[in-house]
Amino acid sequence: MLLYMSNSASEAQSTPLHSVSVAGVVVREDGKLLTIRRADNGAWELPGGVLELDETPEAGVRREVWEETGIHVEVDELTGVYKNTTRGIVALVFRCKPVGGEERTSGESTAVTWFTPEEVAESMSEVYSIRLLDALDGAGPHVRSHDGKRLTPVR
Repeated sequence: MLLYMSNSASEAQSTPLHSVSVAGVVVREDGKLLTIRRADNGAWELPGGVLELDETPEAGVRREVWEETGIHVEVDELTGVYKNTTRGIVALVFRCKPVGGEERTSGESTAVTWFTPEEVAESMSEVYSIRLLDALDGAGPHVRSHDGKRLTPVR
């Protein structure tokens, strides 16, 4: 990965800042998908969060899924890169399989459950449900942008 560093204060101020998050699309043998209800806003999403400075994306996914759900996962592959253009967040989404643990909530989740793909489409906003559905189609990795509410059309 190439990192850009600047010694100039004016260059640093004009360079946009982004955060990198990771998320896991955890697929059970029966095809159901692990989801959480977020504690902060009540929305259903896939488990994930901000990548720590010193960890690999795969380690970050394993940590975030376990912290939010109690499920240990094996990371299979990158299925998508998604950018929230409003908040400057780049999310790396990985398909995973559960390898242990038991569902439990955390300070970040008020519910943990397994949804069918149809339930995902019904329960989540499009900008989040597409991440889970993209992970199932086998055509990734997908690259998409959104403004927090709507996907940006692909040109």
